[in-house]
Amino acid sequence: MQKNRPFAPRIASGIAFAVATVSILYVSQHSEPAPTPAPEAAPPSWTPGPDPLKLPQGMPEMGNQHGDVAIASNGDIYVSLMQGLRSGVQVYSADGTYLRNVKDAPTDFHGFVIHKGADGEFIYGPQLNAGKIVKLTLEGEVVMTIPGESIPKEYWQVNPKNQQAALRLTACTVAPNGDIYVTDGYASDRVHRFNAKGEYLATFGGKAAPYNFKTLHKIAIDTRFDPPRIVGTDRANNRVVHLSLEGELLGEIATDLLMPAAAVVQGDLLAVGEIKGRITVFDKENRVVTRLGANPNPQEVGTNKIEPAQWKPGVVNAPHGVAFNAAGDIFVSEYSVHGRVLKFSRATPVAAR
Repeated sequence: MQKNRPFAPRIASGIAFAVATVSILYVSQHSEPAPTPAPEAAPPSWTPGPDPLKLPQGMPEMGNQHGDVAIASNGDIYVSLMQGLRSGVQVYSADGTYLRNVKDAPTDFHGFVIHKGADGEFIYGPQLNAGKIVKLTLEGEVVMTIPGESIPKEYWQVNPKNQQAALRLTACTVAPNGDIYVTDGYASDRVHRFNAKGEYLATFGGKAAPYNFKTLHKIAIDTRFDPPRIVGTDRANNRVVHLSLEGELLGEIATDLLMPAAAVVQGDLLAVGEIKGRITVFDKENRVVTRLGANPNPQEVGTNKIEPAQWKPGVVNAPHGVAFNAAGDIFVSEYSVHGRVLKFSRATPVAAR
């Protein structure tokens, strides 16, 4: 028996090895396979098409356009025109057919939005020349007017030549809670805030530090974040900035742009129209997703004088307004004495391989 003792540990270890081997084989044969990682979605992309709007008979061009474009929840396309046969706000169906003009809509909507809230869907816009803000039904009934005098005179811009104080309201946006924000982009570069009833709440921004704005041209609510933020196109500074809803300057989204003039948000995407001839789309991390419609000819950008014969399909000249429809297509209204809207169609997303 003494002679067998040295071999006992070897027998035990051999038994343990055999059991472990059988266990491993059993587990490997009966365990669920490791899940295969889901393929990442391909980055969004857009394709240019022909100009989407079909002008009605007897109207050779849209008209003098220094305005905006917005899409209603039913897909109708709204475009503001300063002058022309059908100046004011023109309405086209989703397929581009002219439907009507918005009754009693002003001709000085430099920037406007369509916002759907608890009380319905409405057009909100400041009047560039009249210096007031109006809220309209989609048919054109005026349901609220905010007079410029609601804004304290200390925030108006004083003309050094005649010492007259004035407002030059260029755009507005509406927060999820109904608060209305209006930018005085052609005068003080300040943003004025009102509640849903049109009551004045506050003013922030301006040309002085820390904002240092130079033509805060248009603004939009950035719902990519919680709480939402304000996107401001600081045109002459070639940058786009983030502001809190209370007016704090949060930082720069992008710099070295081509005079950004308009912005719109959908999902995790921010589209910026640059009046010097380009559309840039950013993701939620403010990385460039793509650039659309870039015009390489410096003689054709930033001007409203380009003749229709010089227009190129899918190439912009002076983007002044941008909008998404429900499908993610991007519409661009130009700064143009003739009036022009372009469309970039969202490609169907597919999984990357």
